[in-house]
Amino acid sequence: MCRRHIIIFVGLLLFPLACVIGGCVGIHNVAPVEIAQEQLQPDEDVHVQKLIELLKGKMQKDYASGKMLRDAHPKQHGCIKAEFSVEPQLPNELRVGVFKVARSYPAWIRFSNASGDVQADTEKDVRGMAIKLMGVSGEKLLEDEKDAQTQDFILISNPVLPVGTAADFHKLVDASINGHMIRFFFNPFDAHLRELILFAKAAKQHTNPLDIRYWSTTPYLFGTRAVKYSVRPTSTNISKMPKNPSPDYLREIMQQQLVIEGASFDFMVQFQMDQTKMPIEDASIVWDETLAPFHKIATITIPPQKFDTEAQMDFGENLSFTPWHSLPDHRPLGNINRVRKEVYRNLSKFRHTHNDKPHKEPTGAESFNK
Repeated sequence: MCRRHIIIFVGLLLFPLACVIGGCVGIHNVAPVEIAQEQLQPDEDVHVQKLIELLKGKMQKDYASGKMLRDAHPKQHGCIKAEFSVEPQLPNELRVGVFKVARSYPAWIRFSNASGDVQADTEKDVRGMAIKLMGVSGEKLLEDEKDAQTQDFILISNPVLPVGTAADFHKLVDASINGHMIRFFFNPFDAHLRELILFAKAAKQHTNPLDIRYWSTTPYLFGTRAVKYSVRPTSTNISKMPKNPSPDYLREIMQQQLVIEGASFDFMVQFQMDQTKMPIEDASIVWDETLAPFHKIATITIPPQKFDTEAQMDFGENLSFTPWHSLPDHRPLGNINRVRKEVYRNLSKFRHTHNDKPHKEPTGAESFNK
């Protein structure tokens, strides 16, 4: 496996990512838990500190001079203005948090490649869709951003993560940075062949970020229940692969479409129905849609626009996305998300400090009047 593909694999886990094969292989030696209940895993605090140390070191090496990009999803296709409209007349069980009343939120959506290297779009990869709603009132989860007016939803172009636990993710990052990936996948005492298959199936070539379905891969609280999210394109435009695609064809094809017409997506929610078949603590397991179908709860509308200006691209680069930019009603669940809380926060601060760009969550007015 070449270094580029290893980087893609690591990038999958840092953002939120997935695969078409599921299976029922979960965490071993863990007692059953109830619906929507978390179960702390051993040494989570150790994994957090080791991951921060490893990934800061990688970022320092990768961006020793010049602008520091994200540790994962560094290649941005575009940061696009959108409207996020909660469906009218939702049933009571779906009226939770930002979906409590039928209203619209201004939103920024950042589309990206998952690979930790800024590479050509023609390479197979996982694609990311990070949504930031603005004008969201209420106290938020992050201790140092309780008054932020944003709510983030982070999704990728696959329904699961190839590595579903924080412990295995720590092993993977350590192996990728220190050059012993073969041992990670093929160690006879701790093999990860299933993860290798999931990774291989996750990376694909896509024609347009506006034509892709995306998934949250990790679970979230939805009031008192557990859910996963998915975003499905509903635009009539279906793009074809260019005959001679440029290294940045995904950005170019998005801009070509948005010059003349917009795009739209259904934002959907899937409830956990079975704690064994739909686990909280293993993000590598597909939640079967035949067991628990997705329900539409909002519409994402992207109006025609020109997004690839230097100012707007730079604005997108300086945004921070984390599942913990959230109301308590939508609290992230599971050990991957618990570890992400501190890893994301520390790496974001590290990047912004290096670039001398202090982070501040945007408001609807200040950002949309750019």
